[in-house]
Parts: sequence; C-alpha cells; structure tokens
Amino acid sequence: MEQKIGAVPYVLITPACNEEKFIEKTLHSVVKQTVLPVKWVIVNDGSTDATGNIISRYAEKYAWIELVNLPKRKGRNFAAKVHAFNAGKERLRVAYEVIGNLDADVSLDEDHFEFLMNKFRDDPELGVAGTIFIEHGGYSSAIDSFEGQNYVSGQCQMFRRQCFEEIGGYFPSKNGGIDWIAVTTARMIGWKTRSYREKSFFHHRVLGTADRGILGSNYAYGKKDYYLGGHPLWELFRCSYRMIRKPYVLGGMALFLGFLGPFLKREERPVSDELMKFHRKEQMRKLKKILVSICTFKRLDSFELVPIEQSARRAAHPK
Repeated sequence: MEQKIGAVPYVLITPACNEEKFIEKTLHSVVKQTVLPVKWVIVNDGSTDATGNIISRYAEKYAWIELVNLPKRKGRNFAAKVHAFNAGKERLRVAYEVIGNLDADVSLDEDHFEFLMNKFRDDPELGVAGTIFIEHGGYSSAIDSFEGQNYVSGQCQMFRRQCFEEIGGYFPSKNGGIDWIAVTTARMIGWKTRSYREKSFFHHRVLGTADRGILGSNYAYGKKDYYLGGHPLWELFRCSYRMIRKPYVLGGMALFLGFLGPFLKREERPVSDELMKFHRKEQMRKLKKILVSICTFKRLDSFELVPIEQSARRAAHPK
C-alpha cells in the first residue's frame, strides 16, 4: 500500500514482552492501515514465548517493519518499557514528523492513524494525540476514566517530534506513570494534548493487569497516584468513586491503601515540584467541575478542561 500524498510521516515503536496472545492482532491492525508508518520498530524485550517468531513473520514480509531482539532481563519494572522504546528509537533512520508508542495488545480501525495524522496536520500546536479505548466488560476510557480529554493513554500515544524532543522523551520511572509524565509535561510547557472521542481502539488486556489481578492493579494505581504527586483530596474522591464500581468497595479500598502507604512514609517522588504543582492545579479544577455538576444535577460527559492560558505557559517555557 502506498502512502497517501500529503500524509504526515510517522513512525511507531512497540516494546513487547511475552505478547504472543495478542500481538498478531496489533500487527494485523497496523499493516491494514490506510496511512502506513514509514517505519515500525518492534522491540522483543526478552520474551520467552513465541512473540519474536510472530513478529519475524511480518518483518520478513513488510520492509518497513523491523524486529529488534533484546536479551531477557533479570528484573522487570516500568522503566524497562522506556529502555526498550529507546532501543527501538535508535533504529529510526528515516524522516518523520510524528513518533508513536504502540502497545502490543491493541486492535485499531484501518483509518486510525490517518485520522490522527490529519489532526497533527490541521493543528500545529497539537503535541500529543490519541483516542479513547474500550476493553472487555464494557470499560470505556471516555466515561470510566478520571483523566479527561487532555490525557492520552499510553497504549497508543502519538507525539509531534518537536514536542517529544522538548520533553526529553519518556522518563524511566520505575514506579510507573511513564505515559502520564510525558503527556502532562508536554501540556505544562505549552503543547496541546488531546484524546479524541470520535474514534477508539480496543485494548485486549484489562488495564493494569499484565502481571497482577484487579485488586493488585488498583493497589498499584494508588501507589502510582502518590508517586506522580496526586492531591490527597482528589485521591479521596477517586477512591470513593472506585468503591461503587466493580469490584465493589474492595477496589476503592485497594486504591486507598496503595496511596496511603507511601504517603505516610513520605516516600520520594520521581516528578519535579513544578510538574506536581501543575498536576494538582489541574486536579482541583477537575474536582470543582465534578462537584458543580453534582450540585446542579447536570450530567458530566467528560472531564475536559479549558486549557490554562497557553501564552502564559510559553512565556515561561518558550519553544
């Protein structure tokens, strides 16, 4: 399939570890795109299953797909994804305007990337873009996530190249929140970030359960909320909300305990004071919007915020 004239050139990087169950769905989705990437580097990060073999079949057929094999790591943490991503980025020797991280457990519509590249083409201030996602069991990030339309989920996260370079790429946080740190930093220095509702992708693995159950996932998210500098008042409301979602009560309690442990110990956070202040300011603005909707009995369809004045941010963080 030839590239469409005028299409924004983009590249993809996919870190993959033991993804034999889902990765062929992702491979099939990408090779069927109406606008193909100029390069897709898939990093087999020490898989012990058939992940590498599955990727090899596609790399042999499509010249724009490259497989990079990394040795098995003794210990794994969230920073491993960044190291794998960077190993893939080193293999990019093509011209591109947009760079994306694509997880190995998603399915996409055939025009998914054409849709996103059109957004980058039409808005030069757009720094990070993606879409909402859905999962088995009826989960939709459009209605079940507290992040809002300014957040772009890490499963399919596209950056304008200039934006990605200005934020310094992904930060290898061992405690997680890699995608969140990238998107929020981009917004803090003045770029627009957007998760579009007009399109979605399907995430085959329930969010956060790659190596743990639902309760373990909620506990881990609570810890991550602390490490990323979340406001305690926001966390209290978030935990309360989770108690009325499955698994009832226990999910919210696990989230609360995850946050409480490092909070009481005053553990060090990987984010800067500047980013934490920006994050908490956004959380309080979102919380105010939520409470107003409750008090006025109006349905809140999203947590989208009117962006903080960009000119003020750019004065402090010029491009």
